[in-house]
Amino acid sequence: MPIAAARVYSDGHRLRHLWLEDPHDRQPQVHQFTWIGLVDPSAEELAVLQDRFGLHPLAIEDALCDHPIPKVSVYGDQVFVAARTARLIGEEIVYGETCAFLCKNNIITVRKGSERGYTQLRRNLEDSPTQLRYGTGFILYSLLDFIVDSYQPIVEDIEEEVLAVERRALDAFLSREDVTHLFNLRQQLMRFKRMLGPMEEVCARLEHLHLPFMTEQVRPYFRDVGDHVRRVASSAEGLRDVLASVFEVSNLFEQQRQGDITRRLAAWAGILAVPTAIAGLYGMNFEVMPELHWKYGYIFALGLIGVISGSLFFLFRRSKWL
Repeated sequence: MPIAAARVYSDGHRLRHLWLEDPHDRQPQVHQFTWIGLVDPSAEELAVLQDRFGLHPLAIEDALCDHPIPKVSVYGDQVFVAARTARLIGEEIVYGETCAFLCKNNIITVRKGSERGYTQLRRNLEDSPTQLRYGTGFILYSLLDFIVDSYQPIVEDIEEEVLAVERRALDAFLSREDVTHLFNLRQQLMRFKRMLGPMEEVCARLEHLHLPFMTEQVRPYFRDVGDHVRRVASSAEGLRDVLASVFEVSNLFEQQRQGDITRRLAAWAGILAVPTAIAGLYGMNFEVMPELHWKYGYIFALGLIGVISGSLFFLFRRSKWL
């Protein structure tokens, strides 16, 4: 069985290891509780735990399924919680899952698809017997708080990516790769935001859950996790607005640059129209035309073209079209 750790605690202190492979290993007493941590267990391994600890079959079925959103289910005096872990790899948010069974004086955590272990969390709790004395409910709070703590760095890393692209947008046209990158980040944030709402609901329900292991001292802690989730959701929503503004700023700058180019082309076209019109007029094959046989006609035509074209250039330059 892929056991990360299985230990028995009493009054906030670690007593001993629990040997799950040994069916004769005695169960914890009334004033004690166990914390069992598993990593990617199979259906057969969960069935062994179900027989030993009397876990509800629907809770086992939930643990074997992948949950796209966090959830909490209550089965009599047992609670099943599924939370989503997340980490940013490149421009993709990769999700894992951590499930927790709470029943009587036992808590069983199951980590699936997540490389971030809970060894340090367990060590921190064992170093704080005053808090660990609150029992399995406080362990569940600490687990959820540990998971939610990893959400904020994701938003911050995406924010840095967006700001870097925004700075490039001020200097030059966004490339196709930049636009695709921003679009992918926006999609990832939308999926992330859809996960945060149910996570907040899970914390709110746990806060108002009345079971023996969810004591009055423990329930307020879940409100703190819910507040943390709301702050992350607010940051993610604000970042979505920043992403939209980057697209808008990029489009505005692109339209401005295109308008500037259009004005320049129109100004030069207006200037070049003068010699074209004059040369075209005197290029017609008519015998009777004004000044056709004048000695200075050619010089006059060139001078006329130069004066008109120079005047137009000056006017366009003063109007900042050139």
